[in-house]
Amino acid sequence: MPDVQGGENLLFLTDEQLRQGIEAMFFAYRGFTADPDRILATMDYGRAHHRALHFIARSPGTTVNNLLGILGVTKQSLNRVLRTLIENGLVESRIGATDKRERNLFLTEDGVALERKISDAQRARMRAAYRAAGPEAVAGFRQVLEAMMEPELRKMYYRIRENGA
Repeated sequence: MPDVQGGENLLFLTDEQLRQGIEAMFFAYRGFTADPDRILATMDYGRAHHRALHFIARSPGTTVNNLLGILGVTKQSLNRVLRTLIENGLVESRIGATDKRERNLFLTEDGVALERKISDAQRARMRAAYRAAGPEAVAGFRQVLEAMMEPELRKMYYRIRENGA
């Protein structure tokens, strides 16, 4: 029974259709990260730096521990990334106001500018794709992405979406 634009009934996807979806996701991710990768490569930064900048921008003052939970990386790995970003004047680490053991993270002016440059490139790509696909496809795409998330990560995603990181 045809669904949207002649597609098969979505409840009975074949392994081949699922494989095609997996491959589409892989190539879409490559496209989604291509522009930031090019920008970051000129500075000897990678995707971990991008993710840290993104979530610090999303929630200025976030703690190192909160960022660890969001990124799902080791403390050692995050410390390496943060050390570089701090040394290069993109992130500022401040001692917590209520808990002196905490470190609150903020982007500097240069950090804000870099994060905006990277995000602008990704927003342009997303905007073009969303416009090409249409509002129903966008809503469906978001539902698929949310359904793929682990329950705890979905909760984190909703919390970030509503309140910032």
